[in-house]
Amino acid sequence: MTGLTTEPDAVPAGEEPPDAGERHRLTAVTGLAALSLDAMASVAYGPEAIVLVLAAAGAHGLGFTLPVTLAIAALLAVLVASYRQVIAAFPDGGGSYAVARAHLGARTGLVAAASLILDYVLNAAVAVTAGVAALTSAFPALYGDRLWLCLAVLTLITGVNLRGIVESAKAFIVPTAVFVGAIFVLIGVGLFRSEPVSTATAAGHASVVADNATGVGVLLLLKAFASGCSALTGVEAIANAVPSFRVPRVRRAQRAEIALGAVLGLMLIGLAVLIGRFHLQPVAGVTVLAQLADASLGHNWAFYVVQFATMILLALSANTSFGGLPVLLKLLARDNYLPHVFALKADRQVHRHGVLALAVVSAALLVFSGGDTNTLVPMFAIGVFVGFTIAQVGMVRHWRLERGRGWRGKALLNGFGALLTGVSTIVVTASKFAEGAWLIVVALPLLIAAFVAVHRAYDRIAEQLGLGRVPEPPHRDRSLVIVPVSSLSRLTSEALTAAASLGDEVRAVTVGYPDPEDHAQLHALERAWTEWDPGVPLVRLSCERRSLGGPIAAYVREVAAAEPARRVTVLIPEAEPERLWQRLLQNQRGAVVAHAVRRETDAVICRLRFRLL
Repeated sequence: MTGLTTEPDAVPAGEEPPDAGERHRLTAVTGLAALSLDAMASVAYGPEAIVLVLAAAGAHGLGFTLPVTLAIAALLAVLVASYRQVIAAFPDGGGSYAVARAHLGARTGLVAAASLILDYVLNAAVAVTAGVAALTSAFPALYGDRLWLCLAVLTLITGVNLRGIVESAKAFIVPTAVFVGAIFVLIGVGLFRSEPVSTATAAGHASVVADNATGVGVLLLLKAFASGCSALTGVEAIANAVPSFRVPRVRRAQRAEIALGAVLGLMLIGLAVLIGRFHLQPVAGVTVLAQLADASLGHNWAFYVVQFATMILLALSANTSFGGLPVLLKLLARDNYLPHVFALKADRQVHRHGVLALAVVSAALLVFSGGDTNTLVPMFAIGVFVGFTIAQVGMVRHWRLERGRGWRGKALLNGFGALLTGVSTIVVTASKFAEGAWLIVVALPLLIAAFVAVHRAYDRIAEQLGLGRVPEPPHRDRSLVIVPVSSLSRLTSEALTAAASLGDEVRAVTVGYPDPEDHAQLHALERAWTEWDPGVPLVRLSCERRSLGGPIAAYVREVAAAEPARRVTVLIPEAEPERLWQRLLQNQRGAVVAHAVRRETDAVICRLRFRLL
């Protein structure tokens, strides 16, 4: 773990120098805390997913837990090596999206992006529901309020991330360290025991192991392998969020990726060894991790430390999505596949709109599922395996094009990884299709279609604006500024002064109605205008209906049609009160006029804000 120490400030060739925002970026240690919670927490359900599948083959099937886990650990090593290469080749982040876009084409890149987005959103929702499920298991009285608890946890995580990814890393580094430490203590103590020290947790619960199974088939092993691969979700998060690291970004991100792979691999293998050592059998209502903690540490305070650490980390593992998804959305926005607002960055290096979008969609999923984990789990992990496969295939092409030193070995490694993750994708999708995975199969093309629609819209805008072309030199047109007025005041004077500064000609307009009261007010305004004599004509617009914006917009169209070469500007004066609540006292006439003129004409709209002190 020496690679997690703080690196010197020297900046290697190809890396940008430190900027003022570097203190709001991640080190290798804080990056591990902020971006690995999903992967770390997966040890709570990854081994259990393997055991539950193998239980269909009886006690003999459970004997394959360690071999299947070793295969998953081998795949983990391949993925870590691959994403370490992805980090170096694509330091702007984006993971499988960046790889696919560069080497497999834009459409394949969109498939990878859509898959990652779905996985990130589902991960956030599943993580929160799983954490709350662990809490309600310990305190059953809270079960009826699980949806509100889920929304409260999601709000907490969102709030922390809006303060910056470094703040989230600092907040979550202690729970991560406690969880990892507790799991390693559990494994270390268990390796020195020849039999379970306690089975109190599983007592009284029905076993789910099949009694009449006779053999273990290849399909069952593939299904166990694919189910256990849910423990690999989150491995790609660091590669997606490379820009969130401090300089040297590539080196820090690579060290965090290696540390994640090492810690996760050791925990998975260690727990699998203990499952075989204690001859553990899954039972209904009790997690495999809880049984292992009971067997290794005993049913005491240490057992509850493991349970509470697991509960907290499961809930907080949604933070992986908050670290990776906003960066991916930024890249999609930069490539014109999402609204450009997602590319904006607030203080503390926060992509605020990406964080809020993730929170809103995750909250909708929580409401849809009623805070129930089982409703969401069948849709989980499919997207990330699609991304894994695309990234591996893309890196094979990357090495073939680059042909650097040892490229054949690297390409072979990525090709083997693509084969494994591709098989896993097919098996997971087929096995979970009827349980809800069909929603992901439907959502993927819809999301890609949305990307394409946004991109076409930006292309049309770029064509009309002439982006990328040298425009014609600017020239001065004759201009007319129209100022809507309803009374004489200092605001009227300021508006006419500003209008005279903007245009060659200024006209004030007011709208009159047939009601006697309105008629009298209009005559009073005209008399006061004549006495004031500002040097600007007052044009009276008549309207039978009590409409304000329509008559002004019609007058603007009439003027523009009479003199097409003249540029028309509508200057709308508005008072801006000192207090925010005092805006409720305004009549919003300016907004009504602006909306009508914008909708019905091509005139320039200028809204003059006069501050009231």
